[in-house]
Amino acid sequence: MLPAPRPRFRSLVPPYAPARRCVPRPRAGPGAVACAATRLGVLDVGSNTVHLLVVDAHHGARPLPAHSHKAELRLAQLLDADGAIGERGVTALVATLREALRVAEDKGVEELLPFATSAVRDAVNADEVLRRVRAETGVRLDVLSGAEEARLTFLAARRWFGWSAGRLLLLDIGGGSLEIAYGLDEEPDAAVPLPLGAGRLTHTRLPGDPPASADVRGLRTYVRASIARVVGEFSRFGPPDHVVATSKTFRRLARVGGAARSSEGLYVTRELKRRSLEEWVPRLAAMTAAERAELPGIPEDRADQRLAGAIVAEGAFDLFGVERAEICPWALREGVILRRLDSLDRAGGTRGPGRAGDASGSGLAGETRGGGLAEGVRTTATTPVTPRTPGS
Repeated sequence: MLPAPRPRFRSLVPPYAPARRCVPRPRAGPGAVACAATRLGVLDVGSNTVHLLVVDAHHGARPLPAHSHKAELRLAQLLDADGAIGERGVTALVATLREALRVAEDKGVEELLPFATSAVRDAVNADEVLRRVRAETGVRLDVLSGAEEARLTFLAARRWFGWSAGRLLLLDIGGGSLEIAYGLDEEPDAAVPLPLGAGRLTHTRLPGDPPASADVRGLRTYVRASIARVVGEFSRFGPPDHVVATSKTFRRLARVGGAARSSEGLYVTRELKRRSLEEWVPRLAAMTAAERAELPGIPEDRADQRLAGAIVAEGAFDLFGVERAEICPWALREGVILRRLDSLDRAGGTRGPGRAGDASGSGLAGETRGGGLAEGVRTTATTPVTPRTPGS
């Protein structure tokens, strides 16, 4: 057993927000100052991966990605029969977070924003897991509620598309949940999470490779019944002006349907059409995971989840009357960064465009559990992670 390391990063729980480095900006007006870029790290403990994203960010400019580090953990599949994250899962999570902290430190991250989503949120022993992570790594994970996930993702989409997009309907399929949000402003009028993540549904409802047709029909029925229960919460606001889809599930389904490759850049318009989903769902259902991995844009390590993701996407499009959705490059991690920058603007006396009434210095103000923020980074490799031994 490795000794518990001392925390590498000091807490940023209010009122201990970090001081900003400000320098005079010539000809910016009497007494005006501008803040130098801050290197932020977002540490996202998701249902499938632990992803550390490093960006250089400051007020008035878009966050610039500097580094990305991923570890494939599939934490949601490490739950035991009682719904708890077992010893194997906790040990793997601790080792992965230690490696992420090392990367963050090496990349010069000034502030780390660590959070967890549905895999930790839904575990019956979540509080115990959070305590152990804190004791062994120094990381205080904020556990986002599903509604807060939806709100932060909506914020990112609104900032990406701007006010001219009008009323947005946002759909996001993650490993553990589906988030739906709708609104005209940066804060959505409605935000609803559903336990319809591609990883969760594949693990619990689609055994077999390829799955039996009865299981596929059963999943389709379950997904549509779940979505139908919440459609009324959104339809009372009227039809959206623009439908937006985020997350890798949607991006990869769009790529299968003929959208541009990721190598063509962020600013190429990519769409996912309902007609494409209706065509591809039965085809994906008839394929093995290995056969799906041969399709464009579908990596081998996620090929097993694409059918469940497509069934959820098709159901959402059908029940919300969506014919096409534009793929948004920004999602939850970018929303966390934007919220943090807004809070720093308010703390420094500059009113940011974030949530009205949110005066907290915490980057993840809202419905969270588990503590605060630590400081850290991000890198690019989906590889097994081993803990860094003392002195290495």
